[in-house]
Amino acid sequence: MSDAAEAPREATGENGETEMKEEEEPNPNYKEVEDPQQESKDDTIAWRESQEEERKTGEEEGEEEGKEDKKIVMEETEEKAGEVQEKEASGIQEETTVEPQEVTASMIRLETQITDSQSITSGIFPKTQRGSKSKLSLQLEDAETDELLRDLSTQIEFLDLDQISPEEQQISSPERQPSGELEEKTDRMPQDELGQERRDLEPENREEGQERRVSDIQSKAGISRESLVSSTTEDILFQKDKSTPVYPLTMTWSFGWNSSLPVYYIREERQRVLLYVCAHTAIIYNVFRNNQYHLQGHANIISCLCVSEDRRWIATADKGPDCLVIIWDSFTGIPVHTIFDSCPEGNGIMAMAMTHDAKYLATISDAEVQKVCIWKWTLAVETPACTLELPTEYGVQNYVTFNPTNNKELVSNSKTRAIYYAWYEERDTLAHSAPLLTEKTFNKLVGKFSQSIFHLNLTQILSATMEGKLVVWDIHRPPSSASTFLGFPYIKPCKLVHLQKEGITVLTTIDSYIVTGDIKGNIKFYDHTLSIVNWYSHLKLGAIRTLSFSKTPATPPTEKSNYPPDCTLKGDLFVLRNFIIGTSDAAVYHLTTDGTKLEKLFVEPKDAICAISCHPYQPLIAIGSICGMIKVWNYENKQYLFSRVFEKGLGVQSLTYNPEGALLGAGFTEGTVYILDAMSLENESPEPFKYSRTSVTHISFSHDSQYMATADRSFTVAVYMLVVRNGQRVWEYLARLRSHRKSIRSLLFGVYLDSNEPRLLSLGTDRLLIEYDLLRSYKDHLEVLDIHHTDQGCYPTCMVWYPPLTRELFLLICNSGYKVKLFNATTKMCRKTLLGPAYGSPIEQTQVLPVRSMAELQKRYLVFINRDKVGLQILPVDGNPHKTSAIVCHPNGVAGMAVSYDGCYAFTAGGHDRSVVQWKITLSVLEAAVSLGGEDLTPFYGLLSGGREGKFYRELEDYFYYSQLRSQGIDTMETRKVSEHICLSELPFVMRAIGFYPSEEKIDDIFNEIKFGEYVDTGKLIDKINLPDFLKVYLNHKPPFGNTMSGIHKSFEVLGYTNSKGKKAIRREDFLRLLVTKGEHMTEEEMLDCFASLFGLNPEGWKSEPATCSVKGSEICLEEELPDEITAEIFATEILGLTISEDSGQDGQ
Repeated sequence: MSDAAEAPREATGENGETEMKEEEEPNPNYKEVEDPQQESKDDTIAWRESQEEERKTGEEEGEEEGKEDKKIVMEETEEKAGEVQEKEASGIQEETTVEPQEVTASMIRLETQITDSQSITSGIFPKTQRGSKSKLSLQLEDAETDELLRDLSTQIEFLDLDQISPEEQQISSPERQPSGELEEKTDRMPQDELGQERRDLEPENREEGQERRVSDIQSKAGISRESLVSSTTEDILFQKDKSTPVYPLTMTWSFGWNSSLPVYYIREERQRVLLYVCAHTAIIYNVFRNNQYHLQGHANIISCLCVSEDRRWIATADKGPDCLVIIWDSFTGIPVHTIFDSCPEGNGIMAMAMTHDAKYLATISDAEVQKVCIWKWTLAVETPACTLELPTEYGVQNYVTFNPTNNKELVSNSKTRAIYYAWYEERDTLAHSAPLLTEKTFNKLVGKFSQSIFHLNLTQILSATMEGKLVVWDIHRPPSSASTFLGFPYIKPCKLVHLQKEGITVLTTIDSYIVTGDIKGNIKFYDHTLSIVNWYSHLKLGAIRTLSFSKTPATPPTEKSNYPPDCTLKGDLFVLRNFIIGTSDAAVYHLTTDGTKLEKLFVEPKDAICAISCHPYQPLIAIGSICGMIKVWNYENKQYLFSRVFEKGLGVQSLTYNPEGALLGAGFTEGTVYILDAMSLENESPEPFKYSRTSVTHISFSHDSQYMATADRSFTVAVYMLVVRNGQRVWEYLARLRSHRKSIRSLLFGVYLDSNEPRLLSLGTDRLLIEYDLLRSYKDHLEVLDIHHTDQGCYPTCMVWYPPLTRELFLLICNSGYKVKLFNATTKMCRKTLLGPAYGSPIEQTQVLPVRSMAELQKRYLVFINRDKVGLQILPVDGNPHKTSAIVCHPNGVAGMAVSYDGCYAFTAGGHDRSVVQWKITLSVLEAAVSLGGEDLTPFYGLLSGGREGKFYRELEDYFYYSQLRSQGIDTMETRKVSEHICLSELPFVMRAIGFYPSEEKIDDIFNEIKFGEYVDTGKLIDKINLPDFLKVYLNHKPPFGNTMSGIHKSFEVLGYTNSKGKKAIRREDFLRLLVTKGEHMTEEEMLDCFASLFGLNPEGWKSEPATCSVKGSEICLEEELPDEITAEIFATEILGLTISEDSGQDGQ
């Protein structure tokens, strides 16, 4: 259907712009439905009762009344069809070019990218079926529901649920008549005549019928044809009502910005609004209101950003797998178009530009062979209008821009080559010219290119260099000829202008000026002859990264104006628009040219942010960066309070407030430890502590603030204590110990159960949990109290004290196998192993969410981060997958996490993306997901292949009950005793029978978990298990992604050698020796019995029934059965006989 047919109410004004007219016919029978659900229920009951009465009354009376109603409805339908046809005829227009400033039906179609089709369907069809309407329309829709859904998928661009008021959604008057009259007419119509009626009403023209049905749907749902994108004003973005959160974690604020990308001045008329990027989110920031609006949609870090000349349209693109290009409406924040697979061969987008009229978008991919694409994005197409692959000798093109007056010309540059493009749309050709420029061209050093633009005279191109020079290129365009093609245009270097000494980083044009920004912070303005007109060199700025001028022209000078004079001989006033300055040191300024007023809008960390900490009882967050800056914010008011920048070379790696909130411990990258006053960031101790040579990764305070402990990258734990010297309390170094062999993952203080004395524990990737004896430690000697191994194959990632939900005190430890383990805080016995959150990578940090009131003490939650996500977990952990939720927070990696004192917010630090994101926690949403997931074993059945009725569960039942027979003896003649339990000794055999092969240590952990499951409460040990409990134990202990080759390959890489085929292999003799000497080694008899079972010589299994064994292990000749070299594939498939997936696609396996 054409745009003209879709929007019959459009009219073309005198200036050629398309105007949207709202024409609503007055409805004298308009009536508001106060309770649509009750009325719909009453209508349905009345309809059913009337049908029963019709059948009882007789067919003759029904036929007469049916004919009468049929005639009435036919007249109404024909009259309505005529009106639709008249509107369509009056709306037919010639196809015109889409102007983004005049949002036409094409833009209405683009808006559908933001609308969720499921919510639209559920929001429309129930209304049309429950609202006050005729029974005839019910019958028609029942017969044509599938067709309506297909029509809706293509015509849904008309629908805009954001514009529907609750009153409008409740009203449904498709025939412009009271619902009561329609009910009376259709109640008397027999079913057979309704069927005939449907056939008679079927339109002759299918296309007209589809349009009519879509129009009916809109009118029934009370939906306006006018799009939110077309009808909005600039102010709507920050006036949107904040709806109820629909996610457990919602982004509310983003601290920091990516200073590698530009900042744009979006608008200035009534409010100062900026656009910049934080990680994978574009931020529209209202300076005066101190509000942020987040454009969320990218799964990777945003790599480039551009805006249209009128600042209405924003384009963002990212780098990474499944990269996207998204075009947004800056007035509403709606993504109007998304380009998928913009560069399937590459890694994302390197550079991007939009034409001044916003019709076209140019992208340059980030790939070994770069591709230039031009997109007609307003047409919502999925393929580029034109593409061009660039030779690798051109270098990496990292900047591109269009000719401001010609959409078909653009220029890009790398550090060594500038390229001019001419787009011949009718020929589907993108011609280019890229002459090689060397020092011999001008016999002078040219320098590396930074940016290129079209000259104000439009016949030349200017390329700025890091040597402070401009390369001027002449554009040679062949004369236009209608009959013959005279060749493509090309560029040629004509001169090298040495503008200044400082390297030029920014080159742009505004009004009649050519503008440069350089590495010294100078901003200079030149006329079309490259003569300097004015400059700003006294602002004391860092290297200029971006300049963005207001779209509002400068106000003409008056008597009250204070514009500076320019530097020409005439000395005219230098009248210029206000503009935004972004510098490479992550500072953003606003310059009001009238009076030359420079305002610092914000200064953010220019390097990675790894350290964040929340105050224990105030809404404050401290943010530390590798650049040496610590900033403190009030996160409720979004207000910057104070900061401190340390001397060069000191990068902040870790931050922690003490429990009283008076001190802030800071660990630095070169090993220094500072103890700061929390409210002023001044040194609390006279001199910082310098006892480490490597980065301090962890800082922790004891509950009474008498001790402070640190851990560094050299696997060392250091302890400091508070002492009294000369009547003053001062911090002193106590001792340090290199207690781990690998990196320390957690450093945790606790309290002994029988006293108020602090206890200190550390956890490392060497699988050691170490507790220190602080009371017995003395100067330069840190006493170790206990060392415990936490894991066998996986390594631990973090630990936290488990909240007191039970009578037993636990340490909660997460590991790389996606497991959560509970250890008894005193004995260090592993009491439970549970399946933790599995979102692509293991948990790296976790904290228990603080309670907001005493009533919440029995309902606790965990906040966690993994490689790129932040999530919530409901306690107690039991393996239920519905009790957890996560969202991508920093695609390139999360460096740290903090939780507010009241449990309302979580904060994540993005490391190298230089941002900190504040997340609002909505626990009720997560609880709702749990209730929807089912009760008892229902969530666990979903973790099985095939579910409750699948083949796997049936086999599990069979094995479970066979183990009962086996425990009673296969050959016994006694009466069988079938129960719901099996004894614990049978559990390992059932586990192995269904494909899970636990080690002996894991079997001991499983036994302890079951035996002592109720010991604290009842004092009794458990020696049997039923099927539901067995299922939970199995799902919690087995590998979350099944058996994969990745783990076996890693073992062979460590134990094996590289054979002649380039694969890792183990010799047969070494393989047998490892089995009997390393790890949980076997005896030789056990090993031979195992091989007898694996080779099929003992079909009943190893020692399962000794009486049935046909071959003794000693009779096997392993030299004949095993190959000389054993690879990972031979071991898994030929020896073990396993069916193993090639790769799970998950980390930590």
